[in-house]
Amino acid sequence: MADLFPPPIRVLFLCTHNSARSQMAEAFLRYHGGPRFDVHSAGTDPAARVHPLAEVAMRRLDLSLVGQSPKDLDRYIDQSWDYIITTCDDANEACPAFPDDPTRIHWGFPDPAAATGTEEERLRAFRRVRDEIKRRVQLFVALPAHRRGAGSGVGSGA
Repeated sequence: MADLFPPPIRVLFLCTHNSARSQMAEAFLRYHGGPRFDVHSAGTDPAARVHPLAEVAMRRLDLSLVGQSPKDLDRYIDQSWDYIITTCDDANEACPAFPDDPTRIHWGFPDPAAATGTEEERLRAFRRVRDEIKRRVQLFVALPAHRRGAGSGVGSGA
């Protein structure tokens, strides 16, 4: 008998420090994709904690990063994924091979943690990146599975 529900689509967001961009992407995909997606995030060189301004930026949209923490890529390297989505150029270049040859997508966002200025100016940088990640995740969720890969407009860094 065929399964009534297909297995969830497995997505790993990968960034260098896993403290902001990939954490926000994970939260947005959990929210917008619901149970259709099994989503995680990791870093090639994970930070000690989620960046506080990422938490503030997400709270302003009534989404929480509570319970999320930076995780090392090694935790996920031997798992099967449908999609590996890198959210920074360094992680894209350092991304290793994964079992089952998942579709790799690169979304190159500027690092909001590198923003300088007042706290409000730095928070604006986080909000700009947050809004772009949200847009990309919403497009990713809305596309049929065969259109989610490279060349779909959502897969490129453009």
